[in-house]
Amino acid sequence: MLKHWFYSLLAARHFRYGIKILRDLERKLISREARFAIPFAYRGKGYFRIIEPRQNPFEIESLYKAVCELDAKRILEVGTARGGTLYLWTQAAAPDATLVSVDLPGGDFGGAYPACRVPFYSEFAREQQTMHLMRTDSHQSATLDEVKQHFSDHEIDFAFIDGDHTYEGVKQDFEMYGPLVRPGGLIAFHDIVDRPEVAGLDVHRFWVELKEKYDTVEFIGPDGSGKKIGIGLVRVGSEGI
Repeated sequence: MLKHWFYSLLAARHFRYGIKILRDLERKLISREARFAIPFAYRGKGYFRIIEPRQNPFEIESLYKAVCELDAKRILEVGTARGGTLYLWTQAAAPDATLVSVDLPGGDFGGAYPACRVPFYSEFAREQQTMHLMRTDSHQSATLDEVKQHFSDHEIDFAFIDGDHTYEGVKQDFEMYGPLVRPGGLIAFHDIVDRPEVAGLDVHRFWVELKEKYDTVEFIGPDGSGKKIGIGLVRVGSEGI
């Protein structure tokens, strides 16, 4: 398409412009609380035009506050998409945190960010943070092995599961990566509200099962806050997952 040819031609220039806009916003919004607004306020160009999370603002802000309280050293995200939530985790995490984000190129649920965005997302990391971007299938055993390697086989503090939204897919992500989360850590799921109009969206089915087994919290936006999508939070107990 002509648009993509144009974006590719100007990608380097748009990348530099996007980083400048991001740094300008960071200079103006200094506190951790204020920086929640940055991925919503950011506007770039071309392939770097937006990073706004595909989330209900009330729901994701509630989760952001919970992650801030953890001061997490190790964070895993399954499902990168526009990168908005990844940016939020860099701000919520400890200054020297390690973050890993896994996204399947060509995935059915918001994946396939272009490869040129890899260095852009890498710039989200704060000065002492370490970022690993994995463009691969979260369900592969090799992916799990690589994730463990990036965390040096340490337990992680927070996992955000927002990749495959089928029942089997989200269950597999939980069963593979849930045991990596330490006791007292958090595991969050996006799209826990039943939306029959969206084909293949079955996270709510698995969420019902999790609520029967674990200590859970739901963040569902009030009327007037936008589309209610729902975020579910599992508080990992002393025995882990």
